[in-house]
Amino acid sequence: MSGKQRLSVTVDPDLIAAAEAAVAAQDADTLSAWVNDAMRLKVENDARLKALAFALGEFEREHGKITAEEMASAAREARRRAVVVRGTRAGESRRKYGR
Repeated sequence: MSGKQRLSVTVDPDLIAAAEAAVAAQDADTLSAWVNDAMRLKVENDARLKALAFALGEFEREHGKITAEEMASAAREARRRAVVVRGTRAGESRRKYGR
């Protein structure tokens, strides 16, 4: 185990089942690899959230607090600009949906 450290943890049964299913489906090499990937994603996500909080804080210091109305207006504008895409889900045939 070069560069690795053994760890003993308690994990919710549904998460263990998900990890074992990923290994069985060959989506992960081992349970340890799946857990390592999950922990890395958590670390990366937390870093992104911290950076976003910092950026929002800087924006609000310069421009004032973002109001609920500004958030609602931005959401409406995002919906207005959205492009609707219809099609099959990845890995599914069109025949399943009658097309």
